[in-house]
Amino acid sequence: MSLLGSPITIGQVKLPNRLVLPPMATAKSQDNGEVTEALCEYYREKSTGGYIGLIITEHSFVSPEGRASSGQLSIAKDEDILGLKKLVKTIHHSGTKVFAQLAHAGGLAKQPLTGLEPKGPSSIALPKAARSTDIPQEMTYEEIQKVVIDFASAALRAKKAGFDGVELHSAHGYLLNQFYSPLTNKRKDVYRGEDVEGRIRLHLEISQAVREAVGPDYPIAIRLGASDHMAGGTTIEDSIIAAKEFEKAGICLLDVSGGFSFYTNPYSKEQGYFSELTEALKREVDIPVLLTGGIVDASVAENLLLEKKADMIGVGRAILKDSAWAKRAILSLQE
Repeated sequence: MSLLGSPITIGQVKLPNRLVLPPMATAKSQDNGEVTEALCEYYREKSTGGYIGLIITEHSFVSPEGRASSGQLSIAKDEDILGLKKLVKTIHHSGTKVFAQLAHAGGLAKQPLTGLEPKGPSSIALPKAARSTDIPQEMTYEEIQKVVIDFASAALRAKKAGFDGVELHSAHGYLLNQFYSPLTNKRKDVYRGEDVEGRIRLHLEISQAVREAVGPDYPIAIRLGASDHMAGGTTIEDSIIAAKEFEKAGICLLDVSGGFSFYTNPYSKEQGYFSELTEALKREVDIPVLLTGGIVDASVAENLLLEKKADMIGVGRAILKDSAWAKRAILSLQE
């Protein structure tokens, strides 16, 4: 058996293999964010045959003010649960496990959609890579506490809908990433930007609130923008500190991506271009580490696992373009 095709356990959830379809926005939801037939059909096609061990669904906004784009999936209200149940049932039909990714756009929220000024940790311009010229308002302590409640409420909805776990989105310039990055967090309070402990306080508060909402055995993952790949931004040294704290807090999967470099690495175009980050983090934590980034060949995915660069492999665009990619990859490695 190949390593990619071998089982792995996330918390108490056993996956049939180590291939993951990472979150990718489809813009197939209704205007209010509810599930559509088109969205279910998309995930049905991707999960057919059960060759993907885990699907992490596209970023879902936990509150209306945290919405990032039109057509984005909502997990912000109890009325969303019915549609989400249908989505989960569609994916489970093939035996594939599914996590819901919970997100808040913060300073990248779109005012035409939310009707509100975007808010973030500090009132400071976002890095140019964020492609937004809006300067967010600084969030008050009370507004931050509402974010904690919103994430916990969304996680409980995910559990009620039948998702096998949830993932907290702290990458790609969104709110938790904004708190994590010293480029955008200039606060001087308990969420201070001057050290990692302050910058991950919100993550830990959310993790605790989610755990209290969903119970002791429900898997909680985090997608971490482990480096901003730019001067003054988050570094791998920061992320090693953060990852250890997340593990202590009960996070059971570390999904590694870019911060304000988004889902690319400006210094590498090779397949698995975040592998330096995942390899460094894997040495420091015992929870599984997921590597995504430009992987298009099954042999490369297998070698990255064999070389202990990561414990799991995410393949996004290749599967987006070709829904049969996962089947060919798993079967080819069995030959």
